[in-house]
Amino acid sequence: MNKHIEGKVVVITGASSGLGEATARHLAALGASVVLGARRLDKLNDIAADIRAAGGKVAVAATDVSNAAQVKALIDTAISSFGRIDVVLNNAGLMAIAPMSETKVEEWDRMIDINIKGVLYGIAAALPVFQQQGSGHFINVASVAGIKVFSPGGTVYSGTKFAVRAISEGLRHEVGGAIRTTTILPGAVDSELKHGSSHEASSSMVKDFYKMAISSDAVARAVAYAIEQPADVDINEIVLRPTVQDF
Repeated sequence: MNKHIEGKVVVITGASSGLGEATARHLAALGASVVLGARRLDKLNDIAADIRAAGGKVAVAATDVSNAAQVKALIDTAISSFGRIDVVLNNAGLMAIAPMSETKVEEWDRMIDINIKGVLYGIAAALPVFQQQGSGHFINVASVAGIKVFSPGGTVYSGTKFAVRAISEGLRHEVGGAIRTTTILPGAVDSELKHGSSHEASSSMVKDFYKMAISSDAVARAVAYAIEQPADVDINEIVLRPTVQDF
């Protein structure tokens, strides 16, 4: 347990695997009540069963973050289950790597829908609740590709992650005071993200790149660090990558 995290209600998107799953398990073990959203309800139910078996508190809702109504329903599930929300971790993401010349417009659309709109929908659903409560914390997952353009191949992905960083900073400026905003910018972290590319050569490159990946638990610890700070301390950005990663 952690006295600064215990009892906090944390909503997590993309919670069925990778960073989201690791963070859900970590925060639940520290005493948070976690509310898990992802498309794969069966995976969420398995994770929830583990958390409950360990004495944790959890609720789940099938959530496609590209659907604003489903994201709103996830927030509603948190309130109906636990009465409030303290943290929203906008974590769901898609990384489809391919050269621009492949013109994979459908993949561009999906990355914009998930990586940008999904974050905006999470903000839209939770911000009125946070403002009414007079407290809250948005944690948005960007990437080191939101600091430096990952090209060739990751140009559009980088564009979405630059957007997350910009949205987070603008949000902090607009609603800061009682509401905290943190951007997590991971490098190569072991998750299903590396499987998002349909372009064969790019997919092979990404999987080779990810051989250096560190555990998703690293991100879970970073999230916990941001949450556990006193209310007057806002950790705005955390960049973490494998020690051997030069990009």
